[in-house]
Amino acid sequence: MIEQNQKNLRKQVVPFEKSNLRASIWQMINTLVPFILLWILAYQSLNISYILTLGISVLAAGFLVRTFIIFHDCCHHSFFKNRKANMILGTITGILTVFPYHQWQHDHSVHHATSSNLDKRGTGDIWVLTVDEYLAASPWGRLKYRLYRNPLVMFGLGPIYVFLLKNRFNRKGARFNERMNTYITNAGIAALTTLLCLTIGWKPFLLVQAPIFLISGSLGIWLFYVQHTFEDSYFEEDQHWEYVKAAVEGSSFYKLPKILQWLTGNIGYHHVHHLSPRVPNYKLEEAHNNTLPLQSVPTITLATSLSSLKFRLWDEQGKKFVGFREVKVLLKKQKEFFRPEKA
Repeated sequence: MIEQNQKNLRKQVVPFEKSNLRASIWQMINTLVPFILLWILAYQSLNISYILTLGISVLAAGFLVRTFIIFHDCCHHSFFKNRKANMILGTITGILTVFPYHQWQHDHSVHHATSSNLDKRGTGDIWVLTVDEYLAASPWGRLKYRLYRNPLVMFGLGPIYVFLLKNRFNRKGARFNERMNTYITNAGIAALTTLLCLTIGWKPFLLVQAPIFLISGSLGIWLFYVQHTFEDSYFEEDQHWEYVKAAVEGSSFYKLPKILQWLTGNIGYHHVHHLSPRVPNYKLEEAHNNTLPLQSVPTITLATSLSSLKFRLWDEQGKKFVGFREVKVLLKKQKEFFRPEKA
């Protein structure tokens, strides 16, 4: 009965899986053109005030996030009907967002197939330990995890590691097409950077690109983090894991103000996206509004999402996220239990 209900829910979103060429082209125009114009404007503003440059960079970063959503849809073959068109646009937007198309497509596909599965963590997702795993870890292991989950590290250093280091190299076992696409992406990034540095100078380039890169990168990591780290989330071991439950209960409905919803390409409707990755971003809201069972999914807002920062570990017993302070008592009891009695 449960399996049948899950199949029915997936069927209900099938009508929204077809991309619309006109809508896709219009999204390219209203995303890429403003981003390029804002980049140029930020460069021109260097002669006036760097504070003005930073303000424009914030806007440009928002459009770069929206550019990433186009890249993201291309990786799911949902932006265009034609796979080659998705690959071409995905590679171009991958150069702008510094993500290799085929490499990220592979990792993200694994993420969709294993999201919220405790036995299949580690590819394309945020590092999450259970309480028991944390307590069983060595002091060095706990320190590494605490550093990783620190907001300053995750959202500050995270973009530098993910975008400049992790995605520049091919994964082990990558096929020829994936390896070549990574090389093409790296060459495209190098060529575009060199061209801009030779044209406007390396200092102006860094003064404009660095804040856009860091802001958009932090926003991107935040969106991914909060979409799977929230109160009442879902995690299960493989034998009890269910794809549909992982989609609608393990992926949040991030209800954002309309302007932020637009800039982030409706990715706040993450439960719809995980239920059916073939739904293009501009149809996610429509799919949500016209699918009754999706009206009761876990919903977070801009204000309530901040509480996700305190969620560090998954408590398998309580089926919820907890913070380090909550396990501190358990850790203290553990030390006392193993402490030898004095003679």
